[in-house]
Amino acid sequence: MTRPTTPLLASALLAISLSTSLPALAAADPERCSTVHFADVGWSDITVTTAVTRHVLSELGYVTKVRRLSVPDTYKALSDGKIDVFLGNWMPSMENDIRPYLEKGTVESLGANLTGAKYTLAVNHAAWEGGVKSFADLAKFKQQLGGKVYGIEPGNDGNKLIQKMIAGNAFGLGDFKLVESSENGMLSQVKRAEHLKQWAVFLGWEPHPMNNQLTMHYLEGGDDWFGPNYGGATVYTNVRKGLTQECPNLGQLLKNLKFSLAMENHLMGAILNQSTNRRREAKAWLKANPDTLAAWLKGVTTRDGSPLPAALAGAKAP
Repeated sequence: MTRPTTPLLASALLAISLSTSLPALAAADPERCSTVHFADVGWSDITVTTAVTRHVLSELGYVTKVRRLSVPDTYKALSDGKIDVFLGNWMPSMENDIRPYLEKGTVESLGANLTGAKYTLAVNHAAWEGGVKSFADLAKFKQQLGGKVYGIEPGNDGNKLIQKMIAGNAFGLGDFKLVESSENGMLSQVKRAEHLKQWAVFLGWEPHPMNNQLTMHYLEGGDDWFGPNYGGATVYTNVRKGLTQECPNLGQLLKNLKFSLAMENHLMGAILNQSTNRRREAKAWLKANPDTLAAWLKGVTTRDGSPLPAALAGAKAP
């Protein structure tokens, strides 16, 4: 039985057809492509982009599943064919994680889905006002910082960079301790320090609501470790080997995906601050941004290749 197309997707698909000279739709994906497995490493930005993508795929007739995995386990699962898609390849900080799999050809990169991101060490306002402006200042204020750097989940690439700095006594950090927990655990520690007017240094990144929730400052001088421009990053979409050849319609959607800092900050804030349903927030954002959805769906059809209902032929594009 053909799955009915929702009004939201129908309008977006029609917008595409009206804005081009009747492009050919992608071929329908075979039944083996009907279930799509995602990896989520527990970062709010990846949780949000995964939720939005899963919603779109659901509307197109796919079934989606998600597994919470660490970064190393994500790439192992992609390489083994147990996971199909990972939307959170932050580069260059994850270069060492993905490079062996790219070289073996067991993981493929489909291109950037987000530009303008950043990822490096940051401090709260008390530490900044006290004189911590760069990586080189950290050792001078070891006592005030408690000799700790707050990271996220074990195995994370950012944690690995911090641990390498400590192991190599970079910036005089040899006596510091990396505190590993989770994204929420780290932010709880920073918020507690802020409340008590204590100092804290931690992994910071954008997009993330922390940039609005905390009075935080990114540190200079970490270019050799996190990259230039405060760990300026580009986020890529990764898939298992052969996915786009086996499932060309799915592959086209994944190649089309482009997110923005404003979109992710908004959705992350809505989900984290209001404890709302991720799918509902994703659906509401897409409804309010039909042009973005139309761009994602260019050259894409429903999973079984069914056309738009004839009743929508005279509808106006949004």
